[in-house]
Amino acid sequence: MKTRLPKKQKGAAAIEFALVFVIFFAVLYGVVSYSLPLLLVQSFNNATSEAVRRSMAVDPTAANYGAAVQTLAVSVLNDKLTWVPSAVRSKVVPAATYNATTKVLTASVTLPSKDLSAIMPVLKLGSITVPDLPANLTATSSAQLVP
Repeated sequence: MKTRLPKKQKGAAAIEFALVFVIFFAVLYGVVSYSLPLLLVQSFNNATSEAVRRSMAVDPTAANYGAAVQTLAVSVLNDKLTWVPSAVRSKVVPAATYNATTKVLTASVTLPSKDLSAIMPVLKLGSITVPDLPANLTATSSAQLVP
């Protein structure tokens, strides 16, 4: 025996699908659009910590110790960030500073968030922006190298 839907119910499935699809698409877009900045920040954290760790191997009795430590740290940062897409690679700013009085090496990586639009779209819905990121994606690591 066949049952037929009342005339009032025709098209209800299409409307429900449209509403559910909008929510599903918004969630999926949010996940995808926030994953790249998160990946970049995690990579920056890894690069800065590795740069500081490897700089501990420099001989502290070397005459130009501060310059050698900084050069090695920047070199490690550049090596660890070679995977970054070329469209934003030139905007990534790796830096290392050594304070001779406190004997602290600080390595940092910065990328302005506005430069990410070259590799990922930004969705603007009125006053809502997805992804809504800080002005800069930054990671910093530091260590006291010589006791």
